[in-house]
Amino acid sequence: LNGTGVAYAPATSNGSHVVPAEAFTAALASINATLNGSSQHALDRNEEVAKVEIALLSIILFVAIVGNVCVLLALINTRKKTSRMHLFIMHLSIADLVVAFFQVLPQLIWKITYRFNGSDFLCRAIKYLQILGMFASTYVLIMMGLDRYIAICHPLRTLRQSSKQSYQMIFVSWFLSMLFSLPQAFIFSMSEVENSGIIDCWAEFIKPWGTKAYITWMTGSVFIIPVIILIWCYGMITFAIWKNIKAKTQEGDSRHNPAKSSAPSRVSSVRSISKAKIRTAKMTFVIIMVYIICWTPFFFVQMWSVWDSSAPFEVIENNNKSIPFAIVMLLASLNSCTNPWIYMFFSGHLLYDFVRYFPCGARSRARSREADESRASDSSRRNHTFVSRLTRRSLTLSSGSQHEEASSRTTSLSPVAR
Repeated sequence: LNGTGVAYAPATSNGSHVVPAEAFTAALASINATLNGSSQHALDRNEEVAKVEIALLSIILFVAIVGNVCVLLALINTRKKTSRMHLFIMHLSIADLVVAFFQVLPQLIWKITYRFNGSDFLCRAIKYLQILGMFASTYVLIMMGLDRYIAICHPLRTLRQSSKQSYQMIFVSWFLSMLFSLPQAFIFSMSEVENSGIIDCWAEFIKPWGTKAYITWMTGSVFIIPVIILIWCYGMITFAIWKNIKAKTQEGDSRHNPAKSSAPSRVSSVRSISKAKIRTAKMTFVIIMVYIICWTPFFFVQMWSVWDSSAPFEVIENNNKSIPFAIVMLLASLNSCTNPWIYMFFSGHLLYDFVRYFPCGARSRARSREADESRASDSSRRNHTFVSRLTRRSLTLSSGSQHEEASSRTTSLSPVAR
């Protein structure tokens, strides 16, 4: 490895390229940054950069696990009815935990041991799970964006669709993730590093197009295509919200100035978009923006490094650019750390539900339950009192009406009697 941690993979005798499985944040980072260099680079590393990476990976792992576990516990313990957004948030948290346990944790272990210590099956399985977490996190996010698009731009379809459709969308996202991750199990294997006698988890690519094809495919399927879909969804959502606000403004103007409109206004038929939908749309938008910010540097560097032979990423040991470069590459894993806190910010009740999960929150749960029961009891008494008053009033009015009717009959019959 050079100072950046990017491996050089010189061509072997069979015309293929091999790269180590040691990665920055994902299996993609295990691809070589350039196709030139000596085998010595593949056997050395910058220890200072490695220490920084170990520290950052440890922090990322801890924050990602704690944050996503908190969200899952809060969703399990929530007293509110499970919504479609809760379902998507739950699966996005699960995908982020897959990233934490099978992408960040193995990478941290590799940084500590420097070499993969395991069987060939374990090598292939870990590389498969590393990419699975990336795909799942991305595709569940796409489904969240599509769900918000349907909810805001096609509300009638939302009313007709059942929760079954949400589960189908989740199933599709996980199925595609598992399918697209399969090549990892065949590309990576335990093999000798450049005839050095060292066995490591390496990937082999056909020269000269194998590396470029693989990185381009991964960049397109994990980043470019999903970002295009999400931008389209939120472009349509923004346009729908703008039209709704404009229609409501016109409706308000027509009510205050009826003379301005000679014909009956059609604006009154406009259905307003609920604040809850707008809030969930904002939350999903923030998640998407953080996703783009975290992953753009990673994929930009990967694409540049394989398509430009003169890319300035051949950072040698002791170069002061090596540590900042490593930090930029590790930024991608921060996406799994930020998502749960975004959920907590936009869904205030999730944090409260999480606190209530622990024994220290038992007293709070009891007080909350007593308060709810008290409110329900008060509401029931008020309703009972109100109904009783209405009943008595109705009986009084009915009695008075009957009395007046009887008096009227007596008055009308009295002349005949006389």
